[in-house]
Amino acid sequence: MAGAHTPGRGQRHGTSAALAAAAPPAGRGHDRRLVAWCLAALLVVGAGLGSVNLLIHGALQDGASRPVYLGTLGVCLLLALVLAVRQRVGETATAALVLVGDVSYVLLAWATSDPLRYAPPLMLLSTCFVAAWFLGGRALAVHMVAVLVACAVVLADSYSSPSALVIAVAASAGMLDVVTLGVFLLRRRVQRLLAETQELSSTDPLTGLANRRSLVDQSPRVWRQARRDGQRVAALVLDLDHFKQLNDAFGHGVGDEVLRAVSVALAASVRPPDVLARTGGEELVVLGLVSDPDEARRLAERLRRAVAGCGAGRPWRVSASIGAALAHPADGEDPVDALWRLVDRADAAMYVAKEGGRDQVVVARGDVLPLPRSPERDGRRADPAADGAA
Repeated sequence: MAGAHTPGRGQRHGTSAALAAAAPPAGRGHDRRLVAWCLAALLVVGAGLGSVNLLIHGALQDGASRPVYLGTLGVCLLLALVLAVRQRVGETATAALVLVGDVSYVLLAWATSDPLRYAPPLMLLSTCFVAAWFLGGRALAVHMVAVLVACAVVLADSYSSPSALVIAVAASAGMLDVVTLGVFLLRRRVQRLLAETQELSSTDPLTGLANRRSLVDQSPRVWRQARRDGQRVAALVLDLDHFKQLNDAFGHGVGDEVLRAVSVALAASVRPPDVLARTGGEELVVLGLVSDPDEARRLAERLRRAVAGCGAGRPWRVSASIGAALAHPADGEDPVDALWRLVDRADAAMYVAKEGGRDQVVVARGDVLPLPRSPERDGRRADPAADGAA
């Protein structure tokens, strides 16, 4: 199974690094389509602006300059068409396209009669923005050097004095590179803020585990993989035994300590691809793939022993009643609805475990039906803001 890792060994569960609007093109399909469309649009706009020189008398040099100019514009339009058709581009291809843009500027400027008037370095601004927003640090550094070289090559014939050329190149390339670096740093800051916001919205603040929202977000992936691999989805509902009495005897601070200790023990015991979430109060849910009920029972027993062992050497003891339920994903069903139906069955099995003496595992079968849910339980499940509040 593929999935988010649990927060054992200092990692937080359910955190996502991919960010749709600001992620580099190494991201997933949506990000790559976004980058492809942005690059295609900029290539078309650049070619359109460059074609203005074709309408200005004397803007292009005589001889081979016009075919070179037209050919460069044609390559830009062809690349834009390829990007629009493919609708995806990787980071390496994006870096190559940025360098193509730098070289294209040099060719267009070479074909003009006066680069300062008809092809000023400011034409590289769109390429700089693309590089700053979509490239990684190393590729961006290569582009910044390419900007310096391009400005030096284009402006070389426009200044008779070497010192004047150095000043002009430093001013033009320096301004472009500073803007590029500024946008790059802004993008990285936006990415960090979005990652932190996403983590806060999908992580239980007390335990560091995934919360209910993250569990729901993971369900489509789990259902797809189960159908693809021909496995069953297993939901395990864990509820700590006599947790209210423990809170009353030791205080809520100790109760929080217990929840954190249990979370660490469970995170170290579940399989890395499993989804481990705190859904409210002292209730936790594990979602994963299994081949049969025996595998689900073995996993549940391992988790039960992990909970029982996390109180060693401490003044309190804790145990968990665990209910497990399995389902074969069906084509066309809503994974979120199927998730809660499965959790309801596991929840019912968990109550059977409590009624049978607690600190045990019960695997739901066809004769174990969901119990009526209380309004309090329905409210916790329906209100994402309740995560971590108990």
